[in-house]
Amino acid sequence: MKLIRPAAVAGAFYTGEPNTLAIEVAAMLEAAGRHVEKPESLPKAVIVPHAGYIYSGPVAASAYALLRRGHSVYRRVVLLGPVHRVPVRGLALPNVEGFATPLGVVPLDLDAMAMLADLPQVVKYDQAHTWEHSLEVQLPFLQTVLDDFKLVPLAVGDATPQEVAEVLERLWGGPETLIVISSDLSHFLPYHVAQQIDNATAQAILDLRWPVNHEQACGGTPINGLLLAAQHRHLRPCLLDLRNSGDTAGDKSRVVGYGAFAFTEEPAHVH
Repeated sequence: MKLIRPAAVAGAFYTGEPNTLAIEVAAMLEAAGRHVEKPESLPKAVIVPHAGYIYSGPVAASAYALLRRGHSVYRRVVLLGPVHRVPVRGLALPNVEGFATPLGVVPLDLDAMAMLADLPQVVKYDQAHTWEHSLEVQLPFLQTVLDDFKLVPLAVGDATPQEVAEVLERLWGGPETLIVISSDLSHFLPYHVAQQIDNATAQAILDLRWPVNHEQACGGTPINGLLLAAQHRHLRPCLLDLRNSGDTAGDKSRVVGYGAFAFTEEPAHVH
């Protein structure tokens, strides 16, 4: 009997009804696909938000719409998101073999997870995953845009950018490996204040300038690890969408910021 993590936030952050979920995700991807500029090469990494779909789904969809072209290329998704409920030192892997959503079960890449076993910052800790939404809300999008893939889910707690980057480097792989960083931006600020702060954060990400702090992004820790690895690997970031809950489905007095970014590998220069 395989151990499967059941969906924890279906029915809360997104609908738990499979057909409705499939239709809603497809509609968000369709809408995003019409306005997003496609980089020449497939992204190596994306940063996407993780709020309820009515708030951040359209922003996340702008990144996922780009990944469609790689539906048969990507085979492994290394997914990092911040812990919201259970503190953890380092990066936590679960002791399960799959993550369930209303759209089915995503198998975990146990071989890739074993490649991290000797890293002191990586722990096995199911509680960090049980109720965590930052990873789960990405899965229905991934299940919709990719064919066959396995998942490496890392719930990121207290870790340095170097510790996160080391994990990313270990699993970097080739075109078959996609890195997904789950993070919202500023939290509960008035609309125009949030816009100013989120614009500055987006510029820092585009400049590969870290550290991004937790006031700027709840997933600042995994973002910083990606920015460090992106410097080393010469990735080129682009901004796909930058909005907040006041633009999507909330009032403008207290908003949460959302950004979607894609990182592509620089073409190798012929000397």
